[in-house]
Parts: sequence; structure tokens; C-alpha cells
Amino acid sequence: MPSDSAAAVSAFIEGAPPGELADVIADIQKLTVNDPKLLSSVTPAFQKYNEEQLSTVKLPGSGHTVLISPYNSLGEGKYYDVETQNSFAFDHQSQKASDVQPYSHDSEHFDLISCLLKSLSTHSTEHYPSATYTVCPTPSSPNTIALLLVSNKYSPSNFWNGRYRSTYLFTPSSSTLSGTINVDVHYYEDGNVRLTTTKKIPEMKVENSSASSSSAAAEVLRKIAGVERAYQEELNRGFGRLSEGEFKGLRRQLPVTRQKVEWEKIGGYRLGQDIGGGRSR
Repeated sequence: MPSDSAAAVSAFIEGAPPGELADVIADIQKLTVNDPKLLSSVTPAFQKYNEEQLSTVKLPGSGHTVLISPYNSLGEGKYYDVETQNSFAFDHQSQKASDVQPYSHDSEHFDLISCLLKSLSTHSTEHYPSATYTVCPTPSSPNTIALLLVSNKYSPSNFWNGRYRSTYLFTPSSSTLSGTINVDVHYYEDGNVRLTTTKKIPEMKVENSSASSSSAAAEVLRKIAGVERAYQEELNRGFGRLSEGEFKGLRRQLPVTRQKVEWEKIGGYRLGQDIGGGRSR
């Protein structure tokens, strides 16, 4: 059973904001200088973070960016990428890849996976230009195909970082699709504000999925595009409600004149007219 210190450190790691894991590790090292082995004892927390967050890494020698997830895991710190047909080792703490080897994952849905990968690439280019994605059979159920996409945007110079993640599971035998969308944005200039949202996509039927692999892939991505468009609109409405509701309640209200008070001239104001907006008599 992990110690209280290990449990606390694990919680910090698993809750690290997008693009800030290295900063969290640096802070933990400063706080645990008397226990230098503590970080090495929480390897499961690093693995959980990287797999849940769909962490990305460049393969040495190729410059190709791949993602980490429980779906493309080979166990013992090794993962594979369908597009490059490589396996690689991944250090969860340093987030570095090594030992790249040729690898081909056998699947009865090879043609469908290839078509889904091509369609997802087109979808990514259109909506998430900087995204990393993959398509692979799930380890627990080879008849189910996982479609994974992550898009990161980091702007530490402007004190914010963000990450979009989507995971979809498609089962060809039942022509069903389900998924989850996660959005995580951290803003930390003169404060600390974080937005995290999770959208569960209930199981839906995919029409024409028994047709050719290319037709089935196109229909799956059409469903995904519709779901994501609807969620984007839902988020926009939510932001509007926040701006006019909760956030508005937190802001200092302007005077009736809708102008800021010039405090250096406060002695010259006629209270009723200049500040209150009324007319002098």
C-alpha cells in the first residue's frame, strides 16, 4: 500500500495540466529533496497520466509523432503505431521514446483500420491541424476498433495551455459507435483557472457499416464529425452563459455611465451627475 507521501505525489502527477508535467515534476523534486526515491516509486501514476492524456512523443530517427494510450500498449512500457508500423519503448517519467523496431499488428479488420486511419487523417487535417491520432484494435476485444485523437496547444508565454482528446470505439459486428471527448484548458496569469470537461458519447448505430471498408470508414467519420460539431456548439453556449452569468457576477460592475471612474479626478466629480448618471439641479 503506498505511503501518504506517495499517494499525494501520485495525485499531483495525475492531475498535471496539459503540457505542464515537467513543471509538476520539478516542483515535486524540490518538495521531496529529502526523499529522492519517491518519484521512482510512483511509476504507475506516470503511466496512468500518459495513457489517459494520450501523451505524444516523437520517434527517434523519424520525427514522426505518435501517441500513448492503453489501446496501443504492448505491455512492459512498449507501444506500437499502426501508421508507421513500428513498436517503441516509452519512459513515462521523461516522456522519451527509444528502441524503435518494425512491428505489424495482425487484425482481421486490417483493411477497415487502414481506411479509418485515412479518413481520420482527413478529419484531423480539416479540424485539428496539429493533432496526433491513431486507429487500432482494442486489446480487451480485438473485434472493437479504437479511434484516438489528441490536439495540444501550448502558450506558456501567455500563461495558458490546452488539450483536446477524443476516444471512439467502433464495433463492426454490431455497427455501433461510442466515445468520450475531453477538453482541458489551464490559464494561470495572476491566478489559476482551469476548465475540464468530459462528454460521454452514448452508443449509436452506424448505417452502411457492412458495406466496403472505405464506405464504412467514411460513415464512421461522418458520425464523429457530427458529434464534435454539436459538442463545440454546446461549449460555445456554455461559455456564453458563464460570461453573462457566473463570471459577470464576479466582476466589479461599472457605474451607470458604463465608464471607469478616474480616481485621480474624484474631487472634481459632481456625485449625482458624473458618477451616478443623474442630472444636476
